[in-house]
Order: sequence, then C-alpha cells, then structure tokens
Amino acid sequence: MADGRPELAGRTVLVCGARFAGQAAARALLARGARVVLADRDRPAGTDDLVAAGARFAGALATLPPDTELVVTSPGFAPSHPLFTDAAARGVEVIGELEFAWRLRGMDAAGAADAAGAAPWLVVTGTNGKTTTVRMLEAMLRAAGLRALAVGNVGVSIIDAVTEPRPYDVLAVEASSYQLHWSSTIRPAAGALLNLAPDHLDWHGSMAAYENAKAAVWNGAVAIGNADDPRVAALLPAGAIGFTLGVPADGQLGVVDGRLVSRAFGDHGLRLVGADEVRPPGPHNAANALAAAALARAYGVAAAPIAEGLRSFVPDPHRNQTVLARHGVTWVDDSKATNPHAARASLSTYARVVWVAGGQLKGVDVSDLVAEIAPRLAGAVLLGEDRALVAAALARHAPEIPVITVDSTDDGAMTEVVHAAAGLARPGDTVLLAPAAASYDMFTSYAARGDAFAAAARGLQGLQG
Repeated sequence: MADGRPELAGRTVLVCGARFAGQAAARALLARGARVVLADRDRPAGTDDLVAAGARFAGALATLPPDTELVVTSPGFAPSHPLFTDAAARGVEVIGELEFAWRLRGMDAAGAADAAGAAPWLVVTGTNGKTTTVRMLEAMLRAAGLRALAVGNVGVSIIDAVTEPRPYDVLAVEASSYQLHWSSTIRPAAGALLNLAPDHLDWHGSMAAYENAKAAVWNGAVAIGNADDPRVAALLPAGAIGFTLGVPADGQLGVVDGRLVSRAFGDHGLRLVGADEVRPPGPHNAANALAAAALARAYGVAAAPIAEGLRSFVPDPHRNQTVLARHGVTWVDDSKATNPHAARASLSTYARVVWVAGGQLKGVDVSDLVAEIAPRLAGAVLLGEDRALVAAALARHAPEIPVITVDSTDDGAMTEVVHAAAGLARPGDTVLLAPAAASYDMFTSYAARGDAFAAAARGLQGLQG
C-alpha cells in the first residue's frame, strides 16, 4: 500500500489468522484481486470457502512465503511471533484488521477514491467497558437519525462495514490494544480512552507497551479520556476532553446533582440524563455513558438524542446480568470481567458477594484486587487454570473468607461451582461471576462461560427448599 491507498491487485498478502477478523480481511483482499495466503495452526469453519474463492491455506508458518508483499494480522498473533521478525528483516509491512479497514474506507472495490464512502470513526478503547460504550454511542447516534453502526469486537467486522456498498454516516468503533498496536495511519474524528489497568501483558510484553498502544486512539482530531483514572490522566494530551464522576471543570463532562452534564464543546452545564437512568448500573457504567456522550457531542449530537439513546440502551449479555433471584440471593453473570480491573468494578457494585472467580490470569496479579474487595466477600468459589493463584491471594489478604476450589474441568464443573456458591450464600448476598480472568482454559469464550453459569444457577430453581 503506497500512501495508504490499497493497491492490492496481483500482490501477495499473508493473512495471519483464519477466523472472524482474518476471514473478513481475506474476503476484502480477494475482492480486490490480491493473492491471499492464510496462516493458522487450525483450519476453522469458513476456510474452505475462502480457498474455493482463490485463497491458499498454508497452515502454521514461521517464515513468510517468499513473494509476500504485505501482512495483515489478527490479534491471535503476538508481536513476538517469528513471522513478524521475518517480516521486519525483509522490510514487509505488517498491519492489523483495524488499520486495513482504515485504508479501505472511502475506496471502491477497484481501489479508486470514493469520498462519499469515507464514514468518520468515533473510536473507543480501554482495558474495560469498550463494548458497552460503543453500544451506548451507537444508540445515541441512531437516536439522532444517523445511519450508524457499532463495529470491531461487537459482532460486525469493521472491514465488512467499511466495504459495504451503502456507506454509513458514522461508525462507533471498538478498538483493542491488539488492533491499535498494528495501526499507524488511523485518524479518528474522536477517540476515547476509558481506563487503563494491567492486562494482556503476556502479549504486549510490558505495561508501557500496552499503554502506548492504547494511546494511539488519540491520534485524531479530538482526544477524550477518563480524568478519574490516574494512568489515563497522566497520558492525556493538552486540550483533551475529560470525563469524571465528579463535578466537571471547563472542558469536561461529569455529574452534577445526580445528572450527567457537559461543560465541553462549548456547553455550559448542558444537562444530558439522570445518572440513575444508566444501565447496567454501577459507577463504571456511568463513566462509560459519559465517554459515549463525549464522543457523540464531538460529532455534534444534541442532548435529547444522547438521553434517548441511553434510556433505550439494552446492555449486551454477560455484563452484570441478573440471571436468577432465589431465596433472597441474587445471581449475577459478569463473565465479561476477564481481568482484575473489570472484576473490581463489578464487585464494587454489590454490598456482600460470594465471588466466583478464576481462569487464565494472563500474567496479571490479583493481589491488589483481593485486598481491596475483601470486606465485601462472604465467600469465594474458584475454578480454572489459575485458581491456585487466586486462592493464594485470598489466603494472604482475606484469610477469614471461606474458599472452595473446584478442580473439575469437564462440562459439569460449573454446576459444581454453583452448588458450592449456593452453600455459602445467605439472604441478601449476591453470587457474582466476575472471574478476573480469561475463559479459554475451560470454555470457548467468556459468553460460553456465562451461559454455563446462568444455566447452572437456574437449575437451582428445580431443587426443593
């Protein structure tokens, strides 16, 4: 690609990863006449269709095919992968799904400029809350009468969105640190950083590298950041728009007398919506709503559609979702809390919790989390690959808390977990699945983990007593 223009016809492009993101990239490349080579250790569903369309499946690779001119990679390939070392040695550019989509925007299938198709991007990143925020933003934009779509890791590939024949007015883009790492030319209309906490350090190699990737969201016209988060606040560029759960200063959005208000974008205390109208509940989701509102105001959306969007917003599953209320005990699925920062926000929403935790910690320590939330715990039930690390943190910081460890890893493990939690819970307690860890040791996804928890919890209704 020269000067960011997708000159692809006849070029050999290696696509690393043959799943959702990789397949979308491969389809777009094939449509533009590129020679596509797919690299993946597995051969997932959909690969055969791409091969039939002209792609070549090469399996697992450690070096580039000799004629490779560009690499488009998926998040499953860490920067330390030998393919990228080889690409650097050969001078072959490596870009990610997000960067590829940015370069395709405003171009027709032949690679010619088509300015009418270049929908602006409003981009959201952060350790936690990205999906909720882009969904809130999408609801606000649609309430304003715009043809808008939430894209990224939220069900629609951003590559498919930017290549759709009928262009969108604006895209609400969820961007992970993986995607931002491989992005160099993206210039969003506005970009928001929600929060920063240690996560994916096994992929990035250091907290500094992780923060640097996240800060790329501010490479566009308007930078928006969480003024209450010390790590974000320390990185905010001059002139950035802040959001806070406190009373906002000039140039910020915040909360006044229980209402979300704006004192940015020329607003002087513009009233948006009651904080108690934000769903899901919890301070962290009020912060997400403020970030979404800031992005909407950056795009010129008025207060009324912002309020309408928040009031009509329906949260995605597995995010502080009540799945059962039985005998005075509330069972809540927050399986999306896949790191300690997300688990902290979830645990802080409830007064007394039986905590269901464990999985793959991804190199992140849970000691600080356990020390902070110990006073809220009525008990803990642990499962998954790193359950012993969570148990050790509980033994150090909450030795009085009853802890049950479930060693099973088969299909019945979550039923065992739920029965153990039921034995610890008392009327008024919340049994909360907020694992602080990834799910892939035992489940295909955080959603599958949440579904298993919900099914096991609802199974309690059939018990006597």
